[in-house]
Amino acid sequence: MNTETISKTNSNKLNGFTTDDIGNDHLFTGLETPMRANAFAMSNKEKKERISILFSEIMDVMGLDLTDDSLKGTPDRVAKMYIEEIFSGLDPENKPKIALFDNKYQYNQMLVEKNITFYSNCEHHFVPIIGKAHIAYKSSGKVIGLSKLNRIVQYYAKRPQVQERLTNQIAQELKTVLETEDVAVIIDAKHLCVSSRGVKDDTSATVTTYYGGEFNTTAKISELQNYINH
Repeated sequence: MNTETISKTNSNKLNGFTTDDIGNDHLFTGLETPMRANAFAMSNKEKKERISILFSEIMDVMGLDLTDDSLKGTPDRVAKMYIEEIFSGLDPENKPKIALFDNKYQYNQMLVEKNITFYSNCEHHFVPIIGKAHIAYKSSGKVIGLSKLNRIVQYYAKRPQVQERLTNQIAQELKTVLETEDVAVIIDAKHLCVSSRGVKDDTSATVTTYYGGEFNTTAKISELQNYINH
């Protein structure tokens, strides 16, 4: 094997493994969602038009009859769904606008918003991740509207994701917005790439956590878990 071939082979490896070696294993390569530098050079209208064309080609390759009344509108529907719905969190224009308010109630204990339902998609197979997020924070003197906590979760969920990244992205956003390290995020989710394909385990779920500031203690973790479980 010559030097050029070895170089190309190594460049396709991660921690010594090729993508074929890794197979279905999930990777978490960084906090930021992998995006090209020119990701927004094309308008959403242009993206939908292009996706529709490309999805038509996928359907054609699979042998589907695109002249059938039930199928001929599918490429446009998929394109609209990708851009306006399930992957809308890729567009920073859709990031929720957050307003903080003075903590006039002088509430200085943890606030917990639990069972926030979300739908995301696994970035390795583009199949759904369905779960619940539990969020807690302690006010630094400011408070946030409860619905905004849900909107932050939905914004980061609506993109191709890895659960570990999703957990950390929500936590980092909350810390920035709330101006405090006292933030906790717990995500409990089912991955359809595990239950509907591959190993086909329909009973397992994945739990990821982030405990920051005062929440990163045994006592606070126990208190938070008690609130969530009851």
